[in-house]
Amino acid sequence: MEGDFIKINKWLLPLSWCYGVGVKLRNLLFETGVLKSRSFQVPVIAVGNITVGGTGKTPHVEYLVRVLKDSFKVAVLSRGYKRDSKGFIIAGSDTSMHMIGDEPYQMKEKFKNVTIAVDKNRCHGIERLVENDKKLDVVLLDDAFQHRYVKPGINILLVDYHRLIIYDTLLPAGRLREPLQGKDRADIVIVTKCPKDLKPMEYRVITKAMSLYPYQRLFFSTLEYDNLRAMFPDAHNNKIQQLSDLQDHHTLLLTGIGSPQQLEHDLSPVITHLTPLTFADHHQFRKKDIQLINETFNALPSPRCIITTEKDMTRLKDTEGLSEEIKKNLYVLPVRVKFMQDQEELFNQQIIGYVRKNSRNSILAQSKDDNKPDNGNYSGDRPRTISFRNN
Repeated sequence: MEGDFIKINKWLLPLSWCYGVGVKLRNLLFETGVLKSRSFQVPVIAVGNITVGGTGKTPHVEYLVRVLKDSFKVAVLSRGYKRDSKGFIIAGSDTSMHMIGDEPYQMKEKFKNVTIAVDKNRCHGIERLVENDKKLDVVLLDDAFQHRYVKPGINILLVDYHRLIIYDTLLPAGRLREPLQGKDRADIVIVTKCPKDLKPMEYRVITKAMSLYPYQRLFFSTLEYDNLRAMFPDAHNNKIQQLSDLQDHHTLLLTGIGSPQQLEHDLSPVITHLTPLTFADHHQFRKKDIQLINETFNALPSPRCIITTEKDMTRLKDTEGLSEEIKKNLYVLPVRVKFMQDQEELFNQQIIGYVRKNSRNSILAQSKDDNKPDNGNYSGDRPRTISFRNN
C-alpha cells in the first residue's frame, strides 16, 4: 500500500521545509487565538483533506446528504472552485454550472430539495444560509478541513488509501498541504477508495500507522458504481446499462478529476479494452480538447463507447463539437460511497446524533438538558472531548 500513487521529489524537500514553516505559523495563529475560528448555532459538518488531489470529497458529502435529507433541512456550502462568479450564490433551478462550479452543480442536479450554495468566505456563507432559512438544521461544508475560520461541530478528514498521508510529505516535494499533525483536528478520519478485498491485517496496519487520538474515530470506505446512464438520452440507440455490458467494447474512459487511478483500477477487470483519456481536475473542455476526444474515439475499433464521471458530465454536456456517434455512445458512471467493516450504521448514528442534539429546531436541542454536561455530544463552542475506541 505504501507509495501506491505517491511520488516524492527529494530535490524539492528544501522548498517543502520553507512551505511547512509558513503553514505551521498559520496554524499556530489559530491555536493561540490570534486568528479566530467562529462557531455557529446551526450544526456544521466539514469534509475535506490535507492533500492535493481527489480523496472523494464530493461522494462523501453526497453520502452525508442522503443520510440527513429525509429527517433534517440540509444545506451544502462549497467554495465553487473555478466558477465564473463571485460572492454568495444559492443555486436555483436555472443556475448554470459556470455560476457555481462543477461539483456544486452536480449536487444541485441530484438533490432538488437540498439547498446548494457557494461562497469563498465560508463564515459569510453560513450567515447567509441561516438568514435565508430559519428552519435550517445543518450545514455541510465541502472541502473545508483547512478553512479554519469556521469551527465545525464535526470535522471529517478524508485520506486516500493509495496516497496515505503517513507516507507523504509537504508540497512541493509531496502532496501534503499541511504537516501530518493537521490530522489531529479531525473528529472522524475516513480512509477512502479502499480495495473491496482489503485484508483484516491491512486494516490493523493502517489503524496503527494513523496513530489517532482517543477522541478520533477511524472509518474505511470504498467506491461502488451504479448503472450507467446515457449522457444524451435522445441520441442513444442502444441499451447498455451495466459495466458488464461493456466487456467486449473498446471503451474510452474520459476523466477530468483529481485522482482517476482508482476508477481505472476498478474498471480494468470488468472492461477488457479500456483506454484512459485523462485531463486535469476541473478541466474546462475547449475546442482542441473536443477534437482530441473525437479523434481518440474514432481510432478505437468497434464496438466502442465512452464512459465519463458525473463531475465531468457537468462540464461536457454544454460543449460543442462532440460527434454524433460519440453522443450515441457516451455514458455517465455514477459513484457512491460504501463503508466497510460493517461501519455504516455506526457512522450514520454518529452524524444523525450530532445533528439531532444540536439543531436549533430539535426538541432535544431546546430541552433543559442543554445546560447540563453532555455525554459525547459535539458542540462548536467548546473543545471536543468525545472519546472513541478504534477497533
